Amino acid sequence: MDSTENLRARIELAARALLTGGVVVYPTETFYGLGASLGVAAGVERLVAIKGREAMKPLPVIAADEASARALWREFPLLAGRLAARFWPGPLTIVLPAREGVPRCVAPLGEVGVRVSPHPVALSLTRLVGPLVATSANLAGGGEKTCVAAIDPAVVARVDAVIDAGSTPGGLPSTVLRVRGDRVQILREGAISPEAIAAVVGEWGGAIDG
Repeated sequence: MDSTENLRARIELAARALLTGGVVVYPTETFYGLGASLGVAAGVERLVAIKGREAMKPLPVIAADEASARALWREFPLLAGRLAARFWPGPLTIVLPAREGVPRCVAPLGEVGVRVSPHPVALSLTRLVGPLVATSANLAGGGEKTCVAAIDPAVVARVDAVIDAGSTPGGLPSTVLRVRGDRVQILREGAISPEAIAAVVGEWGGAIDG
């Protein structure tokens, strides 16, 4: 684990790498992630190659705040705003139609999932670089990792920077929701329970699709 001083230096090094097409390993509120700047196509392409991810499988994004997230979507229903207000920063990924310009490999089906991470390292990176394409720091099909030492050496060898902030909480990954108007579809159950989602949706008078 990096010391506080070394951690700041690592974050700055990682930010410079991301802005020039690099790929980095960094901690989030659940597991360690593999990140690239959404605005640098070369970095996104490298991340996909390192991960070995299927071409038509969407890649999630981490943003610094709600405003940065909204800039990636064509629309932002009021219910999405209620959910963001209740659960961000936190492990809730909201899926909405992607704005033109979001890379196709991130939004192959025309929609993009975004969350705001409360982890100070992830937050620092998004503030320095902008939205990050973010996926778990493992090869496709592998398990999520809560510490740098557990990450596959084949992944570490191909990235440009590793930020070691100690163990992450682990547990469940982010909950993934698709929002359409006043209706919500839970695409992946995760750290935020269906009951917690239902409470917010119910307050709004919406519904959860099966």
